[in-house]
Amino acid sequence: MSRLSESIAPGVPASGRTIALVTDANDWHARALGKAFAVLGAQTRLVMLRACRFDIGSPNGLCLPSFGAILPDAVLVRDMAGGTFEAVTLRLGILHAFEEIGIPVWNRARSIERCVDKSTTSFLLARAGVPTPMTWTTESREAAADVVRREAGPFVLKPLFGSQGRGLRLIHSEQDLPSAADVAGVYYLQRFVGVERDGFRDFRVLVSGGRVIAAMMRHSSHWVTNVKRGGKPVAAVADAMMRDLAVAAAGVVGANFAGVDMVCDQDGRLSVLEINSMPAWSGLQKTTSVDIAATLAGDLVASLPMRVQRNA
Repeated sequence: MSRLSESIAPGVPASGRTIALVTDANDWHARALGKAFAVLGAQTRLVMLRACRFDIGSPNGLCLPSFGAILPDAVLVRDMAGGTFEAVTLRLGILHAFEEIGIPVWNRARSIERCVDKSTTSFLLARAGVPTPMTWTTESREAAADVVRREAGPFVLKPLFGSQGRGLRLIHSEQDLPSAADVAGVYYLQRFVGVERDGFRDFRVLVSGGRVIAAMMRHSSHWVTNVKRGGKPVAAVADAMMRDLAVAAAGVVGANFAGVDMVCDQDGRLSVLEINSMPAWSGLQKTTSVDIAATLAGDLVASLPMRVQRNA
C-alpha cells in the first residue's frame, strides 16, 4: 500500500472491503472520505487514473498501482484530472472497464460523461422535462451570433468542459462573442436567468442515493456565485420542489451522487443550471450538520451486495 493510502485509512482490517478512491490529490475531501469508510470497516486506497493502464495479459485486463493482482470491491470517483482528449478517453475507459468486470462505480463513467459535457446535460434535462434555461451549442461563431441576435438575452457563455465558475462570460450582443480559439472551438450559450436582488443567489443541492442530503444558497455581489469565485455559502433548507428537481436531475444523468446547481428566475421558478458528477463540498459542509463524507460512504457501502468479499 502506498504512503498516501496509509494516510487515508490506517489500521483498517485487511478482511474489510476495499474502496478505490479515484483522485489526483490527498486533499481534505479524500481524507474525510477515507475516515468515513474506515469507520464502516472499509479500507480506502487512492487511485490516480493516469497511473492505471490496460494490460490484457493480466487476469482482469487492468493494472492498478497499489492494488497488485487484486481489484477493489467498489470505486468512488472523487475527481479526475483534465488532459488531452486521448488521455481523458483512456481514463474514462478504465472506469468503463471496472463496470464491465462487475465492480460498482460511483459515479459510473457514463454519468460523468453526461455531466462533464454541459451540452449533453442540457439536452438530457430538456428531454426529460426538467426545467432548465434555454441553451444553444455550436462550433460556429456565426451560428452563435445568430442566436444572440435572434433570442432574448443576455446569455452566459460557458466552457463546454469547466467547473467552479471558471471562464464564464456574460454576452449581451454578438460583439461580445470571443473568437473560436478562445472557447476551444465550441460556443455553449445558456440564457441568463439570474436576478439581482441585493446581490445574486443560486443553490447547490447535493443528492446521494436518490435523496437530497444537504443544500446551500450561494450569495455574491457578482453574478458568478461559485464559492471558488468568492460566493458566500449560506445555510438553506431544500423545500419539496427543490428536492424533487434535484433528485430528478441526478436521475436524468444516472448519477449515484451529484451536486445540482439551480436558480430562481424573475418569476420565482426554479431551473437546473448544471449537474456536477464530481462535486466538492467543503463550502457546503460549513452550512450543514450532516456529515457529508460519512453519508456518501454509507450510501455506497449500503449499495454493495452481500457477496462482495473477493479481496478477503
